[in-house]
Amino acid sequence: MDIKKNQEILLTIEDITKDGEGIGKYQGFPFFVKDTVIGDEIIAAITKLKKNYGYARLISVENPSADRISPPCPVARQCGGCKIQQLSYEKQKEFKWNQVAGCLKRIGGFSGIEEKMEPILAMEDPWHYRNKAQFPIGYDKNGNLVAGFYAGRTHSIVPNTNCLIQAKVNEEILEHILSYMKEYKISAYDEKTQKGLVRHVLTRVGFVTGEIMVCLVVNGKAKQLRNLSSLVERLQTIEGITSIIVNTNKENTNRILGTDCETVWGKDYIEDYIGEIRYQIGPMSFYQVNPQQTKVLYSKALEYAQLDGSETVWDMYCGIGTISLFLAQKAKQVYGVEIIKEAIDDARVNAKINGFDNVEFFVGKAEEVVPEHYKETGIDPDVVVVDPPRKGCDSALLETILKMEPKRIVYVSCDPATLARDCKLLCEEKYQIVKAAVVDQFAHSTHVECVTLLQKKNG
Repeated sequence: MDIKKNQEILLTIEDITKDGEGIGKYQGFPFFVKDTVIGDEIIAAITKLKKNYGYARLISVENPSADRISPPCPVARQCGGCKIQQLSYEKQKEFKWNQVAGCLKRIGGFSGIEEKMEPILAMEDPWHYRNKAQFPIGYDKNGNLVAGFYAGRTHSIVPNTNCLIQAKVNEEILEHILSYMKEYKISAYDEKTQKGLVRHVLTRVGFVTGEIMVCLVVNGKAKQLRNLSSLVERLQTIEGITSIIVNTNKENTNRILGTDCETVWGKDYIEDYIGEIRYQIGPMSFYQVNPQQTKVLYSKALEYAQLDGSETVWDMYCGIGTISLFLAQKAKQVYGVEIIKEAIDDARVNAKINGFDNVEFFVGKAEEVVPEHYKETGIDPDVVVVDPPRKGCDSALLETILKMEPKRIVYVSCDPATLARDCKLLCEEKYQIVKAAVVDQFAHSTHVECVTLLQKKNG
């Protein structure tokens, strides 16, 4: 096959990867091309050749797919945060459902899985759904102060104060902060020189309560922000402002937040609800970014748990107790375990403010904590819920679950590939998949959440 770098080729896009790249074949050789959608006929220039595949850059769309739309965001392509914003929402839903089904079939080896999968649980309005934003502050090539987002795989800021998937109030917040910085000559941080003051602006918005947190991440202390009272006064004019915080991060790191926070006005946290459960959310708290769809996700997990008030439940990778507290509404006893101590501290606070006395939280690895608890109490769980990170469950934890033999396992996943891998192991002997539900929490990205119910084969 005679192909070489920089050669322009004609491709028809047949699929999309989980990273949002289109896949097309030239003389049977697959190429990955960003900014394309299924059904596009394109001209692309080859940028890299591997043994069995290659990469190409989109030159032009010769014949657009029937599912291609004009992205409403003017900087969607430069930003790259919404990797499939150019794909109609109807087609996005189909793609995500197929992504989960495909992984369960191909990786998990589950035949006929489509019959057990519910229709995708999608958003009524797939815009302005994120309750948390982190805007880097810097300068454009002309030296103008800007806020926005990093372009994909870079630390170059794409200016954008009106992100269409973030809360609308962020635009007003950023305008006040940029105006204040210009007026009082407050510098932005420069990663190369490690000089300058303001690094990021973090916002959190309570979609139910309307409470808003603004957190400035600075390369220093709050006292170094000249005339900070002026900014506080400006931000207070925004309805809902509840908390203004300065976070110190003087490290040469990609991590956005440092460890020290100073509340300069209002409370140390905001509050919000998922369903009937109230949560306190600080600048460092882990909290799902799409509260509307999180309620859908957790309600489905609760439905799959099939609780009647007599069950003992373990919630592994429990975080700040979000799923644990949903389960506690209907379970006899819930135990949550999480390796991050700060998350467990938040979980205990959340249990207390909601009046739950049937929840207990442990710090540590689930595969160590759970067997030790069983040795002390002799109590086997009726239901186990897992909501692991993208890498899936630890193999030792899966072995622990198999030894415990709960009647039901509810697996909440943010990566269908690791879900399929783990379910394959669980279902080799003792369990079977009964139901699965795909939940779209991140419209216009390729990320997808799902909930799967596994039941003992003899149960």
